[in-house]
Amino acid sequence: QVQFVESGGGLVQPGGSLRLSCAASRNIFSIYRLGWYRQAPGKQRELVADITSSGNSNYPDSVKGRFTISRDNAKNTVYLQMNSLKPEDTAVYYCNVVPFLTSSWGQGTQVTVSS
Repeated sequence: QVQFVESGGGLVQPGGSLRLSCAASRNIFSIYRLGWYRQAPGKQRELVADITSSGNSNYPDSVKGRFTISRDNAKNTVYLQMNSLKPEDTAVYYCNVVPFLTSSWGQGTQVTVSS
């Protein structure tokens, strides 16, 4: 079983940037697909970026061109670079495998985009 610890969130103004990090409890080399999810108040958790072991990534239209996911297998870490942030990006951000494992959810990291 793998556990994740997210970090890097904070308060940022619209148009700003943040880089989130997600440390895994074990080697991620063998995990085919990893993803970043987010959950805004009153909304369902949604997948906002995923990356395969070969480095192929996918994004929904809502974040495409603004978010970039990457993984460092040597450090067992997944990153999410978020640029041109909007108020609607405000949410708690989590990482997990894709499809997610219920037992692998971490505490998440809060991202608030506000002026």
